[in-house]
Amino acid sequence: MKSKFRHIALLGKYHLPQPGSSKPSSRLVLESIAQFLHTQGCEVVLEHETAANSGLQGYPVMDVQGIGQSCDLALVVGGDGTMLGYARQLAAYNVPLVGVNQGRLGFITDIRLNAFSETLRPMLRGEYEEDKRALMHAKVWRDGHCVFDALALNDVVVNRGATSGMVEMRVEVDGHFVANQRADGLIIATPTGSTAYSLSAGGPLLHPSLPAWVMAPIAPHTLSNRPIVLADTGEIAIDLVAGRDASANFDMQSLASLLLGDRITVKRSQHAARFLHPRGWSYFDTLREKLHWNEGVA
Repeated sequence: MKSKFRHIALLGKYHLPQPGSSKPSSRLVLESIAQFLHTQGCEVVLEHETAANSGLQGYPVMDVQGIGQSCDLALVVGGDGTMLGYARQLAAYNVPLVGVNQGRLGFITDIRLNAFSETLRPMLRGEYEEDKRALMHAKVWRDGHCVFDALALNDVVVNRGATSGMVEMRVEVDGHFVANQRADGLIIATPTGSTAYSLSAGGPLLHPSLPAWVMAPIAPHTLSNRPIVLADTGEIAIDLVAGRDASANFDMQSLASLLLGDRITVKRSQHAARFLHPRGWSYFDTLREKLHWNEGVA
């Protein structure tokens, strides 16, 4: 049976194997996946930075915009951070993504590298589960002007400076004052990001089907300041009241330095990331495996 996807892009983070490591280089991995896709009747395109860094040749090369406009599927090889970066860029084009895990955790890159061909073969025929993940649209405002604009799939984080004390933030939800928070920072996380930094800060896990965010303080001065789950239909606004060298991070991949009086606004983006998983995939299976639930239970 022919592949449902004719034009597939390969995107990945380049790395060389560490001395003594049994992991193959990214070039060998990408080459073996590209050859497999070719045997399935697919036309393979390489993302331009992936091609340049890996040195893999013999395939057409496109930038992310070109991939978004012309490809049926994006196959991302790497870890969750690699997937986050490409998911944000491709969300506007509604291109589905499949993740082959070459990292460690693999919450959203869930295909094992050593079993990619057996797993991908039925998926290419249309046997998969589709999973849409909402993105956040965040802006940094200064003196009434937007000075930074970014999307985030995991989280928006306001952090104190590395050598400074706590930051003080005034938080509003839909124009209603919530609280002045004194803490090391504040996390606004999507359900996708609820298993990342927010979880480390004591936030709850949110099922990805929920239209919700979690707002979690980082080491709050007042211990009664606890994580709260909010509807993602409104707007969260954070004003920086006090603190030096603070910054706003977006998926921990882009950063804006903040000045006192800056305002960070967070809304739900009009775009969503589309992830494809193997047939029978379950979010609870992922949690059980990645968080080591049930270990030691007979």
